[in-house]
Amino acid sequence: MKKGSGRSRFVFLCAAPAVLLFMIFMIIPTINVFRMSLFRRSAYSVNEEFVGIENFARLMSDENFIRSMQNTILLIVVVTIVTFAFALVFAAILTREEIKGQNFFRIIFYIPNILSVVVISAIFSAIYDTNNGMLNSLLSLLSGKTVAILWKGETVVMTSLIVAMIWQAIGYYMVMYMASMASVPQSLYESAGLDGAGRITQFFQITLPLIWTNIRTTLTFFIISTINMAFLFVKAMTSGGPNGASEVALSYMYKQAYTNSSYGYGMAIGALVFLFSFGLSALVNMVTRREPLEF
Repeated sequence: MKKGSGRSRFVFLCAAPAVLLFMIFMIIPTINVFRMSLFRRSAYSVNEEFVGIENFARLMSDENFIRSMQNTILLIVVVTIVTFAFALVFAAILTREEIKGQNFFRIIFYIPNILSVVVISAIFSAIYDTNNGMLNSLLSLLSGKTVAILWKGETVVMTSLIVAMIWQAIGYYMVMYMASMASVPQSLYESAGLDGAGRITQFFQITLPLIWTNIRTTLTFFIISTINMAFLFVKAMTSGGPNGASEVALSYMYKQAYTNSSYGYGMAIGALVFLFSFGLSALVNMVTRREPLEF
């Protein structure tokens, strides 16, 4: 009896600091966001007025917010699909093919994940520069005439952001999938090869099913992180411009809460984004659920 009591006390003492920190820095701030979304106040004032769901009703008719949510969804869909496709293909190539310098390629692909978003944004801002940027200079060299495309202009700014975000994320997920693929028994591929299955068939029939649990987990994590990363890239590269063309939900929330003195309205946006990300994660988990395969 004493042994069981001592073990329970030990587990409690080990878990208590983590639970306490989670409550202080996650649960309480989240509850406070929902509470403040029901008030009208500025960010730096103690005066507040209860308005109920007025802030949420205002969101439904706010064209700028709707546009920012559309941009957020666009980034989630395109960046996720392209990143995971390239990460899986590169991981399969570096895992299964006999390529010299595999470790070198792993390091090269992973380097962007080590860099901060500010550094990556500065690199791509230099590449996209209209006058002296590498991209326009290269296009001018190939075409034989001066090219001055506004890569951060209103029509192509989202594409420019997508490229930067994909470049930053591919290496991290490629390394994760390489670790999963390395655990797949080589005998399965050999048996499939004897049955006439090619590399592509083996990839879809053996590799993907056996690492599906890892893909499912990283997919949920990536969708949530993309919402946060989108804000960081927009803040560092475009500040939501030009004319709000690159505004995403969290950057719009930040502007409303801390620039336009509409703190309650900004918290309503934050509450809606929280519910959206939570619901999207639940949907992805439900859609990708399948019986795990064992080998």
